[in-house]
Amino acid sequence: MITNVSLTTKEQYLLQDQKSHEQQCVLKYDNYANLASDAQLKSIFTTLGQKEKEHLQTINQLLNGQIPNITSQGGSSSQSQNQLQQQGQQQNQQQQSPMAMSGQPSMQQSASNTTNLTDKDMCTDMLSTEKYISGTYDTAIFEFKDPRIRDVLNHIQKEEQKHGETIFQYMLSKGMYTPQ
Repeated sequence: MITNVSLTTKEQYLLQDQKSHEQQCVLKYDNYANLASDAQLKSIFTTLGQKEKEHLQTINQLLNGQIPNITSQGGSSSQSQNQLQQQGQQQNQQQQSPMAMSGQPSMQQSASNTTNLTDKDMCTDMLSTEKYISGTYDTAIFEFKDPRIRDVLNHIQKEEQKHGETIFQYMLSKGMYTPQ
């Protein structure tokens, strides 16, 4: 069920900022999914990019004065998290790198080599991005007068935290991140 609400000027500005952040996330995840050399990481970036598209759609609904029902957005975060990890593990087991199969790098590998971005670089960038965006949602949540909108933004923020956790767990499993 979608209900209507009127937004203050400040609330509109905050949502415009979140919209811009979500658009950047979508672009980054889409680009990085194409550049990543590890099949598991490609899957993670693709799935998280799709979730960011859902967030963008939600922000657009809020900007149009509509409060979406957050329970209808694809299930729980922990369920999505588990599915993500299982997907990546299955793909990792089923696929070998194109170089190992043919002895030649694929077009995608060649493209990623020219950007000088490693899988670790992309993960580090996305982890930093998720941390930043989670923080901007935290600030925005406190500025909205309608508790229903606060709940929607809080839901998105929790998903952003799960995205960061997914990237962190991937990095940890690959030796790319060592918590101190």
